Amino acid sequence: MAAAPKIQLDVVTPEKLVYSEQVDLIEGPAIDGLIGILPDHAPLVTAMQIGVVRVVKDGEETQIAISDGFMEVQPDRINLVVRTAELPEEIDVDRAKSARDRAEEKLEKDHDNIDFAKAEASYDRALARLKAAGHHDHGYDRL
Repeated sequence: MAAAPKIQLDVVTPEKLVYSEQVDLIEGPAIDGLIGILPDHAPLVTAMQIGVVRVVKDGEETQIAISDGFMEVQPDRINLVVRTAELPEEIDVDRAKSARDRAEEKLEKDHDNIDFAKAEASYDRALARLKAAGHHDHGYDRL
């Protein structure tokens, strides 16, 4: 029996190659909503937003916290190029919780003196990091 087809996934930031494996599928937060990619997918390019990319490889799931960027898909390859990407074991959970709490406080209190988009992005990045790290706390339904 032939092995199930795989697709090469490379997750790249300006600093480094974060993840590079042959995978079964990925799901991620495209600008127009959640997108799933399997081997032999039609070519496409899409913008990505802050959130979590779910990667399945040989029945094992990994979640990668990403910020904005883009994804290029070819039938045998996915290039995910984002500003930041973190694997679960790289995430400092206490730091992410502090960032979430600071952003939440800014969003709730000081509407006149903040850059709302920047505070909201900071909040979303913190939630993505916590979700990828497996910390199921409030607010994940946003991602």
